[in-house]
Amino acid sequence: MTTRATIRSIQNLMRQDPGVDGDAQRIAQLAWMLFLRAVDAQTDEPDATHNPIPPGLRWRDWAHQNPSLTGDALIAFVNERLFPALRTLGGDPESPQAALVRSVFNDTHNRMKSGELLRQVVDRIDQIDLATPKDRHLFNEIYEQFLAGLQSAGDAGEFYTPRAVTQFMVDQVNPQPNRLILDPACGTGGFLVCALEHLRPWRRPQTARRSDPRHRKEAAALPAWRRQSDPARRSPPVDRP
Repeated sequence: MTTRATIRSIQNLMRQDPGVDGDAQRIAQLAWMLFLRAVDAQTDEPDATHNPIPPGLRWRDWAHQNPSLTGDALIAFVNERLFPALRTLGGDPESPQAALVRSVFNDTHNRMKSGELLRQVVDRIDQIDLATPKDRHLFNEIYEQFLAGLQSAGDAGEFYTPRAVTQFMVDQVNPQPNRLILDPACGTGGFLVCALEHLRPWRRPQTARRSDPRHRKEAAALPAWRRQSDPARRSPPVDRP
């Protein structure tokens, strides 16, 4: 199923729920589920950060591995266990990841009333593969498709750059490590996501970076003294008297 088909099916399911009224509420409802799905997907990455969500409340525990959780039991779990725990999430010491999760859920509510419909929405979101940069851009597509249906989107000056153009512009700017990246009108964050993926090879071990085609192309254009050491730690030769 394509991304657009998946989103249409989720929209149709939410339209059947009496607790969700309009695309604005559907965006908010979908956002917190996609957020939990993304946090869970990052746990399996080689350079993953700590997952602050405790076992039993992680996406894989209740959405992926427990398909029998549905109906009133699912609504009760989300409203009475999941949301209260995430709104007060902390740690000793508290991690930035825990603070981020807490900030997301402080003003977030589950608007769906039907546990059966919520289960179907969860199952469709669970089918989205977020293991590659291409798949992560699904967030932009999902958000943009929702906003495309809002009558006020164009009137509010909300216009979206196609992903191919975003990638081309980031490649031309060629952001480097230890430099600030600013997108003051980030919208769905497409430029920031592309910039992050552009810089991701620099986080790998030195041997892995050197095998990256982008690194080889950039290194070939450097002076000889700059190609002899790790680009992230290189320095010019010092003239000795």
